[in-house]
Amino acid sequence: MTLKVIGSGFGRTGTMSLKLALEQIGLGPCYHMSEVFKNPAAPDMWSTAADDPAHADWAKIFAGYNSTVDWPNATYYKELADAYPAAKVVHTERDAEDWYASTQATIFADRGPMDPDAAFPRMIGKVIFPLFGGRMADKDHLIAVYNAHNARVRRTIPAERLLVYHVADGWAPLCDFLGVPVPEGATPKVNSREEFGARLAGEVKAALT
Repeated sequence: MTLKVIGSGFGRTGTMSLKLALEQIGLGPCYHMSEVFKNPAAPDMWSTAADDPAHADWAKIFAGYNSTVDWPNATYYKELADAYPAAKVVHTERDAEDWYASTQATIFADRGPMDPDAAFPRMIGKVIFPLFGGRMADKDHLIAVYNAHNARVRRTIPAERLLVYHVADGWAPLCDFLGVPVPEGATPKVNSREEFGARLAGEVKAALT
């Protein structure tokens, strides 16, 4: 397998919904942070990739996957776009204020101290937190980084290779961009704050401790 779709959007921009949509239209399995929790070796693989992204073993990380969205991969969208030149890039976005509020209720919520020597905290300490200078509750700073990332993706990826996508836009722009038929029914809309919290109580919480 080789990656056919690369998601460049930050977490909490509809990435889980996009994962399920890609799988529904035949472009799965799709890698997502949720896949990291299923593979005990994954956090260390990502930590190694973070040390030298230009020479990371992407084929090993994405073995068995046709697409990838969300973090950890969103940090390395450019390296992945270079490594998989035939892949298309889907960039998920949402309103910046809504994105910030969602992060504070979910992925960036203060959940107490984490063991820095554990594999998962070590990974996010290399892959995600540095993007924001570790200032995970600083609203103005986070929104500035978010907006800068969105602008950088537009500058970096050629327009013909890039779809800026809002999950609310539905199937049509996504399927047209990827050249696949539009399926019946609405696009998936999942991983609300409530759903995220329920999931965190299980496998995600175990990975953080």
